[in-house]
Amino acid sequence: MKLYGDLLSPFVRMSMVTAHEVGLGSRVEHIVENTNPAKVNERLAALSPIGKIPILETDHGHGVYDSRVIMEYLCHVAGNSELIPHDGVKRFRVLTLQALGQGMADAAVAYRYEIAARPKGLQWEDWMGRALARIHAAQDDVENNWMDSLSEITVGSIAVGVTLAYIDFRMPDFGWRNGRPKLAAWHEGFCKRDSMIKTVIPPR
Repeated sequence: MKLYGDLLSPFVRMSMVTAHEVGLGSRVEHIVENTNPAKVNERLAALSPIGKIPILETDHGHGVYDSRVIMEYLCHVAGNSELIPHDGVKRFRVLTLQALGQGMADAAVAYRYEIAARPKGLQWEDWMGRALARIHAAQDDVENNWMDSLSEITVGSIAVGVTLAYIDFRMPDFGWRNGRPKLAAWHEGFCKRDSMIKTVIPPR
């Protein structure tokens, strides 16, 4: 299997962390594929009409996308039912936490694009403020309502942990640990996991 994308993307890293957590790290070849949001990447477009990273190319040459589908596919291939439990109550709790983590990542990546990619003078200040408010709201919700779920390694805790690491890397002055001691302590331990160490974002 081949996973296309840059580990700078939290969605790519979520997928690779999942691969390591389910024991497929050695079977998934990570191929760094840089993208430009304004241009078509022909290599990616051959696997997905959307052409966004991450894309997983299966052993049979089929494209699997987006990150949530890739994470579930890897769990399926590995026969792992811990990261996405079968039990209905647990399953949807985990998937909701995953959606929360990925929504936080969506807001953080979009904010980063707005300040780094959009031409100067064209940034939409109100929109940027709303993106930051979404990130803060998601972090507050995790601190206040999800710490019990973070105690287990699931696709939900992976989504949250990787997104916080992305914010540390791309938005170092964000200060998300302020007022969130439980989340900060949890994340410190999560970043010591082998899956996170093996997928650490290389210096740029």
